[in-house]
Amino acid sequence: EVQLVESGGGLVQAGGSLRLSCAAPGIRLDDYAIGWFRQAPGKDREGVSCRRSYDGRRDYADSVKGRFTISTNNAKNTVYLQMNSLKPEDTAVYYCAVGGTRWSRSLNTFEYNYWGQGTQVTVSS
Repeated sequence: EVQLVESGGGLVQAGGSLRLSCAAPGIRLDDYAIGWFRQAPGKDREGVSCRRSYDGRRDYADSVKGRFTISTNNAKNTVYLQMNSLKPEDTAVYYCAVGGTRWSRSLNTFEYNYWGQGTQVTVSS
């Protein structure tokens, strides 16, 4: 059974930074696409960033481009989301996800098979 465990969320002031981690024991991250998603209260879950394992290509939602960075440490089987210049509108529960193949990349939720439990990020103004 694949388990993804996020950590690193919390409360931060606008303009601050957080780094989210997603541990993925028991799977080879190189075999899958990796994504970060978020869901704010009353809104649909949306894609924030994804990474194609085949060539490392990374995509970002327009709302986070230039501020967020997705990365992986395959030796530690861990995925990261570095979030800088945070805004109140970034407040949401953040989820990591794994799915597809090593040639996949997508910001659509239906492309992913395995999900973490989520970690809360709250940005105060």
